[in-house]
Formats: sequence, structure tokens, C-alpha cells
Amino acid sequence: ILRVLPLCFTFLSSPCRPGISGKSQILFALVFTTRYLDLFTTFISAYNTVMKVIFLICAYITVYMIYVKFRKTFDSENDSFRLEFLLVPVTGLAFLENHSFTPLEILWTFSIYLESVAILPQLFMISKTGEAETITTHYLFFLGLYRALYIANWVWRYYTESFYDQIAVVSGVVQTIFYCDFFYLYVTKVLKGKRLSLPMPV
Repeated sequence: ILRVLPLCFTFLSSPCRPGISGKSQILFALVFTTRYLDLFTTFISAYNTVMKVIFLICAYITVYMIYVKFRKTFDSENDSFRLEFLLVPVTGLAFLENHSFTPLEILWTFSIYLESVAILPQLFMISKTGEAETITTHYLFFLGLYRALYIANWVWRYYTESFYDQIAVVSGVVQTIFYCDFFYLYVTKVLKGKRLSLPMPV
């Protein structure tokens, strides 16, 4: 919910070029698609099933909004990160390091690795333009908060259930590191009412 709702609000409140990376959204859609394939094989609860379906629907609606409905105002020139630089190594790592060498497990592992780097096209876009609209920075903040809550959940499960998933934890830590600079700028600029801007190279 923390990942999906702020982005939906972004498009509803400012559909004209909000500075959202379409390539990051494609990666997130791929993350949820490969992670939730167990919808066809395993039933945990109605709540679990409904939330997974909602995540998938919202992910693809977001991609549709960027590349179809608002394609005329989409900043494709600055959203130029090459996805193969992420997809190729992530795919290779998923085959090399996983819990079991089965199709669903490899795809789940792929989704975990990919999620840890899916934000890079968005951060690359901000670094290229040198600034981001306030609504976009709020969206990125909630993305980071979503990951931070995952880490808190892992700590809780470790102390209450002695559960520890090395692949998920290491990937989550890597993703959180990518957000560190952004969190600093968010606290020092955006929360003080300033526009997030980065120094442009001379």
C-alpha cells in the first residue's frame, strides 16, 4: 500500500510530467509478476490473494498511465537508464544463488534481487535532470519507508520465530543503501519546504 497509493495520487494530482521513471515502474511490475506466480499454485488466505492481485493490477495500471494515457507528457528523454544492465546480472544471480533450483523458486529469487535495484532508473532520472517535483519526492520517500518496514518485519520475525532469509535480507539492505542519499536530501530540503535539487555537473 505504501508503494502503490502515493504513486496513484501522483498521477491523479499531477498527470503532466510528474518526473516518474517509466522504466522503474516496468521493473516493479516485473517484480510483482514473478513473485506472485504462486497465486496459481498456493492459497494462503483470501487477504493474501486479494492484496497480491491489487499489487499486480496497480503495477500494470501505472505502466499503462505512463506509456499510453500520459505518453505525450512522459519525459522519455531523461528516462534513459538501460534496463539490460540490471536484468542480465539479476537473472544470472537468480540462477546461481537461490533456495532451490525450481522454476518458481528461481523466479521468486529473481524478483527479490530485481526489487533491490528497480529504483535505480528513477534515481538516475533525478540525477540527470538535477531536480524532482515535490510530489515525486514524497512518492520516493514512501517507497523507502515501505522497504524500511520490511527490515523491521525481518527483525521482528527473527526474534519471535527465529526466521532468517539471507537472500531477502541482503537484497533489502542493498536497496535501503540506495535510498540513503535521497533520505538525507528529503529531510534537509523537502521537509523544510524546499524543492529537491541536485548540483549539476559543470
